[in-house]
Amino acid sequence: MGSRENLPLNYANWYESYAFCIWDGGFLPSEAEWEYAAAGGSQQREYPWGSTAPGTDNQYAIYEDLQMVCFYPNRMACMGVDNIAPVGTATLGLGRWGQLDLVGEVAEWTVDSYSGGPYSNPCVDCTVNPPVSGNSLQNARRERGGVQGIPSLHPPLRGAAAQYWRDGFIGLRCARSP
Repeated sequence: MGSRENLPLNYANWYESYAFCIWDGGFLPSEAEWEYAAAGGSQQREYPWGSTAPGTDNQYAIYEDLQMVCFYPNRMACMGVDNIAPVGTATLGLGRWGQLDLVGEVAEWTVDSYSGGPYSNPCVDCTVNPPVSGNSLQNARRERGGVQGIPSLHPPLRGAAAQYWRDGFIGLRCARSP
């Protein structure tokens, strides 16, 4: 077991994330599934853990504030192996079904293509890339979560990146059927 075994899996592109989740017996969640989990389902929580603001003590989420100050471990950028928290560090950030780290730290790929608008529920043909005319994100996928400031924790970050993109700010979370 290496020294980085407990760090979030990041720098994986969408294709690798999709394949890894299948290999691991799960799947990349749709954006609607991710949102449902982050909101605590019908509870519609303000944050995945409830309504308590995340604070700056790393108990609820690892994130950067609007001045790009990270609160883990020593108020530097939330980037790089030295400044990325092990999975589960923010122990009070527990979601309704036991998930940790739904917001903060790294964003997570979803199976959905970028459409430029709100996600669709139910998701139909989510793995098909619809053309988005005049948009540089034509072959992009949605990502959720992320390290950006408190406004991105509430509601959680909703971004998009090209499916071949590798970034320290993008990782993955495999979903499982109940």
